Amino acid sequence: MPNEPVASLSDATRTYGGVPVLDGVSLDIEPGVTAVVGPNGSGKSTLLGLLAGAVAPTTGTVTRAEVTGSKPVGYLPQRVPFRDGFTARETLAFYARLVDDDPDAALERVGLGDAADRRVEALSGGMRRLLGIAQAILGEPSLVVLDEPASGLDPGMRERAFSAAACRADGDTAVVVSSHALDLVDVHADRVVILRRGRVATAGSLARLLDEHDAVDASELYRIVAGASGANSDDPDPGAAESDADARGDAEPDVHVTGVSDR
Repeated sequence: MPNEPVASLSDATRTYGGVPVLDGVSLDIEPGVTAVVGPNGSGKSTLLGLLAGAVAPTTGTVTRAEVTGSKPVGYLPQRVPFRDGFTARETLAFYARLVDDDPDAALERVGLGDAADRRVEALSGGMRRLLGIAQAILGEPSLVVLDEPASGLDPGMRERAFSAAACRADGDTAVVVSSHALDLVDVHADRVVILRRGRVATAGSLARLLDEHDAVDASELYRIVAGASGANSDDPDPGAAESDADARGDAEPDVHVTGVSDR
């Protein structure tokens, strides 16, 4: 029997200043690791924001399954503004108290146990991303949404961040990760969603999509489906600015979205 979806989008559209960033997306998110890939400006950050509840659809619906943990969704946006002056343990303890979880156990899960007493400003960029993942998985959420957890990291730290995220996925938990690191998608993803110009170009199990498109790996699949030369840029998704505005509760901005407004 197929797994029941942890979250679903039905004909979901999100516009900014009248410009559609996501357009009529219908998608089921099942337990396991789902990688969301696509060119910059294709709507990855907006899609993840919809799943996490940080962004509301302009039209359409987003539904989530019944909560199994102490919080429904764990979310790591592209930019995590942890405050300086606090240690990694102190930072995580603030969030852990909200969901009755153990900050030290969460730090150990992402490999930061030895850095628990280091101040946030003394952590490397990779360690800060791992701290963000630890925050996202507190409370055993049924849905974990991570926006570019490996962005800007060296190869070893990218693998560490992706592994920490993938280890959270099981028969009841879905982890959704946006990433340009297609080599890590090959290793860790169960399913792939490829976006192009705000629409789902293809979606399904990685093995099935590779077979259907006669592709040897995720990079070749991406080139075939998205018509792009690669997905290795670590530039932030232009849609992220709009996602951040909604996460702060700002009024819908009338913005120019590079690569979207120009079309």
